[in-house]
Amino acid sequence: MQTSPPSIRDWTVSRWFNTDHTGFSTHDLDGRVVLAAAFQMLCPACVEHTVPQLRKAAALFPAEQVAVVGLHTVFEHHDAMTSAALQAFLHEYRVHFPVAVDAPAIDGGAVPVTMARLSLQGTPTVMLYDRSGRLRRQTLGHLSDMQLGAEITRLGAEPAGPSLDPALAEPAAGPGCDDVGCRP
Repeated sequence: MQTSPPSIRDWTVSRWFNTDHTGFSTHDLDGRVVLAAAFQMLCPACVEHTVPQLRKAAALFPAEQVAVVGLHTVFEHHDAMTSAALQAFLHEYRVHFPVAVDAPAIDGGAVPVTMARLSLQGTPTVMLYDRSGRLRRQTLGHLSDMQLGAEITRLGAEPAGPSLDPALAEPAAGPGCDDVGCRP
């Protein structure tokens, strides 16, 4: 039995920041290539590489063609990474693209709903969705600006295509933080 490919509609969020209307949802991203990244504001690789890269992409690509979205997914230091702290972080780091807050784990565990559903291995995780909303790349860690730009451009130029290429998926790694990112 074949399951449907991962979609941006698989996200379950508790709140959105930086949206221009209430009721914003992933349906508002339809028809565009979506560059998304799961991050934590206390993840060094996220703050040093991923958030600035998302800001650059949001400034470079036309918003009607490419949407840039953050997914704040907290699997550690829950008490420190509140909505109020995230709002201050977004202001201080001049993040103006939409940022979703991953819904907390239903079972009371540490790993949030979307992180678990998409089998994210940690933060930062860069995700590229095609114009049909299908996941085409999911990578733990940092991609070079040139590689990311080339992939966004390629997705924008192609008709709707296949879902995530298994060769682009990242293997699972152990918990902790390193130069790549942080894992639960």
